[in-house]
Amino acid sequence: MKILMVLTSHDKLGDTGRKTGFWLEELAAPYYAFKDAGAETTLASPKGGNPPLDPKSNEPDFQTEQTHRFEADAEATAHLASTVRLDSVSQADYDAVFYPGGHGPLWDLAEDKNSIALIEAFLAANKHVALVCHAPGVLRHVKTPEGKPLVEGRKVTGFTNSEEEAVGLTQIVPFLVEDELIAKGGIYSKGADWSSYVVSDGLLITGQNPTSSAATAAQLIKQLGA
Repeated sequence: MKILMVLTSHDKLGDTGRKTGFWLEELAAPYYAFKDAGAETTLASPKGGNPPLDPKSNEPDFQTEQTHRFEADAEATAHLASTVRLDSVSQADYDAVFYPGGHGPLWDLAEDKNSIALIEAFLAANKHVALVCHAPGVLRHVKTPEGKPLVEGRKVTGFTNSEEEAVGLTQIVPFLVEDELIAKGGIYSKGADWSSYVVSDGLLITGQNPTSSAATAAQLIKQLGA
């Protein structure tokens, strides 16, 4: 079983002068869920190389057993430091794709033509696509073969407006994930803020927030029959 994980290359939090990137827990927990299930994982990003880590995700309050495991794992950190360029990967080489979140994807992956085409290719090949937290926002321009928004009529979740408000970035992000999924016709639902909540609709699996990352990966593994 081979799983592609797609990370952001974007490190600027709007015009705040602060840094953003991918959220460590949302990489680490799924990474080990896949590894422990016997999967082979490839990390990719738009620019390749070492993707930017959201520094806030590495603060003590947000560290977990899995983030500690990742940072102490020389193989994993070397893997992260050398992500392949997104434009070099093909769905034909993988069984599924997983998108960790963080705020970065709202700026680059949401508008990235390679990412959009890749997700469409995975679904066209009857392969699973899983995304967690802010990453469901990267579906905003993904279309069905008929040219309709992918999420139209599909059950989805993602980072809530109230969670974004709680972290004080409602006016900073380019769009709100909850609003965008609803605007594109998604059947959006959510759990309590910061609780684990995962929605599955056929080949599409979405998780609400960082707490949902392990459960989103577990649902993907289950649906892959691993």
